[in-house]
Amino acid sequence: MKIYLGADHGGYKLKEEIKDWLKEWNFSFEDFGAHKFDPSDDYPDFAWPVAVKVGQENGALGILICRSGQGECIVANKAKGSRAALCWNEKTAHAARNDDDANILCLSADYTSMEEAKKIVHTFITTPFDSKEERFVRRINKVKKIDINL
Repeated sequence: MKIYLGADHGGYKLKEEIKDWLKEWNFSFEDFGAHKFDPSDDYPDFAWPVAVKVGQENGALGILICRSGQGECIVANKAKGSRAALCWNEKTAHAARNDDDANILCLSADYTSMEEAKKIVHTFITTPFDSKEERFVRRINKVKKIDINL
């Protein structure tokens, strides 16, 4: 599994921490930026390339971080094949993956502690989609039909 990362200046510090955790946990990742702290950068410039890549690559996951998590989540959900979820604890991260087959985790750097973020990220990347649950599969197939019509 490949993980793609993106963050604006608001999420830059947390993204750098996440990279260390991913290394520690032996996950492969690619950083789409920001590659330095720049208070004038804009979240769509980082969210969009990650969302497109994840939407095109079967089995890939993305992690996007900005101050609230909302902006990058909005951008990411516009890319075909991308299912981004704003998660604020382990339970929402588990549900996003298990029930909704989310492939992009959006985090709020302003409202999530480093300790909680670490738990959320680990839960998100280690929880598989429950493909045996018919209702979950049925719903994801409906979402995929929406993608086709875009």
